[in-house]
Amino acid sequence: MPKNSYWLVLLMGILYLSCDSNQVYDEYQTVPNKWHKDAVISFKVTPPDSLNNYNLFVNLRNTSDYKYSNLFLIVGMEYPNGKITKDTLEYAMAKPNGEFLGTGFSDVKENKLWYKGYESPFVFDESGEYTINIQQAMRENGHLEGVEELEGITDIGFRIEHANTK
Repeated sequence: MPKNSYWLVLLMGILYLSCDSNQVYDEYQTVPNKWHKDAVISFKVTPPDSLNNYNLFVNLRNTSDYKYSNLFLIVGMEYPNGKITKDTLEYAMAKPNGEFLGTGFSDVKENKLWYKGYESPFVFDESGEYTINIQQAMRENGHLEGVEELEGITDIGFRIEHANTK
């Protein structure tokens, strides 16, 4: 086998192993500089079916400019029939010693945060397009008004995976 063929086989093997068979949908949007409290990040999703079980995640990337140990988000889902659900969710972003959670080797950490499916798998029970809206809802201790512009969040993502039912 020629030398170039070895490289091709190796590359194909790496690509095969890096494929994510559970992934149904995975998209990110960039947050420009600071995430304003009124800015809503939206994702439009048409699930493949209304029968199977899924896990839903909010993904985000943060830098060392993020100065909080937690994160509050308001996540809304608009169903094809117009029904809207909204959840206020809190996520831990750092360990007690201040070290950021998430994965990554640089100062950017990637976090995969549960949205739906952790207690029981989620079923998209209606056919058609769903809209997922994500908004930051951070507040500083002792203040009623929200953090006007949240620093340190660079990207917001939404991910759908096949639920493991084994």
